[in-house]
Amino acid sequence: MLSTLLALADSRLPIGGHVHSGGVEEAVASGLLRDAGTVERYLARRIRTTGLVAASLAAAVCAGTLTPARAELEADARTPSPAARDASRAQGRGLLRLASRLRPGPVWAELPPRPHLSTVFGLVGREYGTTPREIADVVVYTTLTGAATAAQRLLALDPAAVAATTFRLTELCDATAEAAAQDLAALSDPLQDVLAERHPRREMPLFAS
Repeated sequence: MLSTLLALADSRLPIGGHVHSGGVEEAVASGLLRDAGTVERYLARRIRTTGLVAASLAAAVCAGTLTPARAELEADARTPSPAARDASRAQGRGLLRLASRLRPGPVWAELPPRPHLSTVFGLVGREYGTTPREIADVVVYTTLTGAATAAQRLLALDPAAVAATTFRLTELCDATAEAAAQDLAALSDPLQDVLAERHPRREMPLFAS
């Protein structure tokens, strides 16, 4: 069980997360992120919004309270930005491809070809016997680390400073995962929606989102 969770949270998981910045590239280009302090505030905001919503959807699928088909509709309803939906589905497709190879079976047929990442995480958690809270932890953690890594690369930040930031945010991650496992969250972040929509219009971006 622990090994499964560690593998799911590993940044080397080939689901395309390394090419998605979680809005960080556009935030840097817009001058919103300049240093470790502004990055930490952005990451905390992302955990409380995007992280909470995605984790709550994954936890509900893992618990069986949401079917994958219903989870897809709920994820669309909670993601106003078409660009953000595309990013979620691109990563979801990557995780689905990996999961179906590791554990072939009819369960993956419940998903469309390009499912939301949160839906696939929830189904993977269910198949591997993790608890809803545990899969929520994984989703929140990956929401944090993917954006943190992008910020480190784009701003050439001291890796130790970024690592210290992620450690300071672990308590918030724990609280967010706990809330996500209790009930579905229904909120969005207008800032991240705007950043997501601006990003595809940028010439030669380094990240897909």
